[in-house]
Amino acid sequence: MTETPHTQPMPPEPTRYLEPPDNAFKPYKPRSPEIRAAADALRGMRQDLFHDAFAYRPLPRMSGDAPFVRRFSGRWREYATWTPHALITAAGLFTMFIASHSDYRGAGVNLFLSLLALGPVLLTMVRPIGAFWLSMAATPVAAVVGSDWGDEWPWLPGSFVCHLAVLTIVAIRTRPRTAAWMWVLTGVYGAGAELFPRSYNPFGSNSMQMLFFSAMFLLAVCLRHIRREARQEVTAQLTVTAHERSRRTLLEERTTIARELHDVVAHHMSVVAIQAEAAPYRVENPPPELEKAFVTIRENAVAALTELRRVLGVVRAEDYEAPDAPQPTLADLDALLTNVRETGLSVDKTLTGAVRELPQGVELSAYRIVQEALSNTLRHAPGARAKVEVSYVLGGLGLRIVNGPPPEPSLVKPSPGAGHGITGMRERVTMLNGEMTAVATDEGGYEVTVFLPVAHAGEGDA
Repeated sequence: MTETPHTQPMPPEPTRYLEPPDNAFKPYKPRSPEIRAAADALRGMRQDLFHDAFAYRPLPRMSGDAPFVRRFSGRWREYATWTPHALITAAGLFTMFIASHSDYRGAGVNLFLSLLALGPVLLTMVRPIGAFWLSMAATPVAAVVGSDWGDEWPWLPGSFVCHLAVLTIVAIRTRPRTAAWMWVLTGVYGAGAELFPRSYNPFGSNSMQMLFFSAMFLLAVCLRHIRREARQEVTAQLTVTAHERSRRTLLEERTTIARELHDVVAHHMSVVAIQAEAAPYRVENPPPELEKAFVTIRENAVAALTELRRVLGVVRAEDYEAPDAPQPTLADLDALLTNVRETGLSVDKTLTGAVRELPQGVELSAYRIVQEALSNTLRHAPGARAKVEVSYVLGGLGLRIVNGPPPEPSLVKPSPGAGHGITGMRERVTMLNGEMTAVATDEGGYEVTVFLPVAHAGEGDA
């Protein structure tokens, strides 16, 4: 008889729940404004006096354009730029003199106290915040080493002058907030020195004198900072105001010129269009060629008038509404060439590459460049043959407009408006980061070559 063992299933382990911490469900209490202000103040003190306290910050020389420096000439002007360094050195020597001519315990002690007074002052030229901490550390050392029963506590005469000089120089080199923190820490040190037994210091303390004189010096320095910042702000505002005034004056002048140009040119172009429309009716049985020529003249005048209003109308009046007619593109190039051929210019067009839609700015600039190049051909080489090549390449659009020499150079008349067409084309090409060359050919004609870059659709996403 075979006995089959039965396995008892293990009971499931009880689910363990993690107990939340004690402060998990405590409501968040925002800090009071006083606590935030105190935290910000302590953060400012740490940034001003503790962060990179001994960083190397050399004192720069005075600018050669400073009013004081401009009073000198030649080599003396070069020396005058070192005036701040000379003044700090003189202040250090003065503190050294005060510290060494006191009734202390001997020549060795006087020399030691003199160096303690000189070091922080000279250090302000390279490490200003470090000089303040060195002065704070040197003050108790000097008080312990050189103090006598007849001396005031806790600043000896040399330490007193040294600390005042350091506070003033560092305040000049930094900002008012740093000066305030230095004054507070000086007061904290003076208050701590008052805790010593009176028997050790029976003649009183000079902490109040230090706080009073340092407050006066630091207040003067802070007022100087505030005045300088206010002057810089006023100068910046005056510069901005002058720039805006000149810009407004320029816009007003451009608006006035645009209005006058619009009125004058629009009047004459309107007269040309009206006379071209009425001219065929003044001639009995005019030939078809003459009627077609007058129709072309009228259409060109109307088109030029429309373009003029589109360009100048925006600045003619604030409430002017620009016409809704679309800007010309390369699709209108055939109409332009047909119009030019009717004026007598023989022009051929060559198209290479796969025609595709280009950005509106490229299309308009290309059309205007071809238009201006053909206008220059009509003006400077009447009767010459011209050729327009449009190339759709991988990286953009290429244009080449070349004309031959005029068959009758005597027919070329001086043009008072010459010289701005090439400049305008270059400006359009430069605006699109393209390249352009405009040179005379060996045959006596002229050639304009332009390349306008066009980014692929995928380049902008890369």
